[in-house]
Amino acid sequence: MTLSEPPGQPTRTVRLLAAVGGLIAGYVSLAVADVAAFWVRPEASPVTAVGDVVVDQTPAAVKEWAIREFGESDKAVLLLGILVILGVLAVGIGLLALRRRLLGSAAVAAFGVIGAVAAVTRPDSDSALDAVPSLAGGAAGAALLYGLTGLLTRRADTSSGAARADRRSFLVVAASAGLAATGAAALARAAGSPVEENAAASRAALRLPRPASPAPAVPAGAQLPVPGIGPFVTPNRDFYRVDTALVVPRVNADRWRLRVHGSGVREELTVTLRELMTRRIVERDITLACVSNEVGGSLVGNARWLGVSLADLLREAGVRPPSEGGPADQLVARSVDGMTIGTPVEQVMDGRDALLAFGMNGEPLPFAHGFPVRMVVPGLYGYVSACKWIESIELTTFAAYDAYWVPRGWAAQAPVKTQSRIDTPRALARPAAGPVMIAGVAWAQHRGIRRVEVRVDDGPWQPARLAAEDTVDTWRQWVYPWTATPGRHTLTVRATDGTGVTQPEQRTDVVPDGAQGHHSVVVTVGEG
Repeated sequence: MTLSEPPGQPTRTVRLLAAVGGLIAGYVSLAVADVAAFWVRPEASPVTAVGDVVVDQTPAAVKEWAIREFGESDKAVLLLGILVILGVLAVGIGLLALRRRLLGSAAVAAFGVIGAVAAVTRPDSDSALDAVPSLAGGAAGAALLYGLTGLLTRRADTSSGAARADRRSFLVVAASAGLAATGAAALARAAGSPVEENAAASRAALRLPRPASPAPAVPAGAQLPVPGIGPFVTPNRDFYRVDTALVVPRVNADRWRLRVHGSGVREELTVTLRELMTRRIVERDITLACVSNEVGGSLVGNARWLGVSLADLLREAGVRPPSEGGPADQLVARSVDGMTIGTPVEQVMDGRDALLAFGMNGEPLPFAHGFPVRMVVPGLYGYVSACKWIESIELTTFAAYDAYWVPRGWAAQAPVKTQSRIDTPRALARPAAGPVMIAGVAWAQHRGIRRVEVRVDDGPWQPARLAAEDTVDTWRQWVYPWTATPGRHTLTVRATDGTGVTQPEQRTDVVPDGAQGHHSVVVTVGEG
């Protein structure tokens, strides 16, 4: 009889310990991998690398469901789901190792190999070192499981007391390994990743230049004094974030480079951040909206951006828009995490304030919003314009190349649709009868908002009072004073943009090019 095949059927206690051994081995494997990733780069962690692959392969409908249900917590939910699945697999591997010790250990090592392959094949990987965290974790987990299983399958030499001692040793080794892994991971996090620390230091040292073309002062009447309505300028901490990066890229500004190349580029350019900041600096207020924003949703925000004109940089490279005979009609921006964003060249160069931005609301871009440089193009949804952590711009055609989201069911071109939202009263609110202020925001970037109307139940549309307009590229607040009567009421809003087009009533899904339809809330008014 071999050591890996003990006589008789394993007891329930032994099977339970084997399952625990699998979990401990899996935990130690991930902890060791994370410690190694702190020194290589956080994106090389196996959970992150595999998670990125899962994100890329997830159907658009599932992604939209996750954003709708979990909002900006969708990535945390995905990572938690991966960990749960890994935990279940670890239990199974622990039970397998009880029967086939070497096979169980090999299974743990195989997961390390899978993580390594996922890490080095990611678009943002540029070094074989990305495989090290997963391989190190897999090796540590495999060795630990082999040792723990050996303690469970060792036959007692003289008495059952020896067998009990082996189980006691199993618990001691398992607990010690778990505590050691936890301590190592905690120390690594306390020490900080050199990659992240260098990036943070480069951001802290960055001093934003004064704009040669400052943004006009926001009109005093742009912010309505209505409780419940959001601020005209969205604070950075509250600005929505939707992207596929499970770990926010931490780019060292001192090492950042932007390459401009492709069809119609007379002279290829490569610029550093310092060189970019020596150009004519432009400051503008621009509202951004995510294509995943449902009717009445919150995936929209307004900020003051600081950067340089993207059109000026393209003309410096010799680029001409299609209307001037240029051969490229698509600009493909690539992020350091491998994301590709396809933007119409004509819109970028038609005179609107398309920016390569490095400042947001008076400070360097937050890492979550694209530090050190991102694109901002008013009038286009983010997935076709707002590339964060940008590192290259390639001029090509829509016929020749599909950016990341297009094969996943989204339209190649997506101008922002006219939208309006009721911020107050909230859905299911219970205001008292009498004066009630119905208020919210409307947006149609690069077209502006001409009119907002409110309807109570099935009554006629009534004009709301518009706040002062900042620019056609920003959202606009509105308010309608309503004399509320007791009972249940449906409040509905619609907007008309600067071209005279009014929002259609029928709602559509966000796929393929953004939702549309009227936003409504139901409230119950109490007795005055």
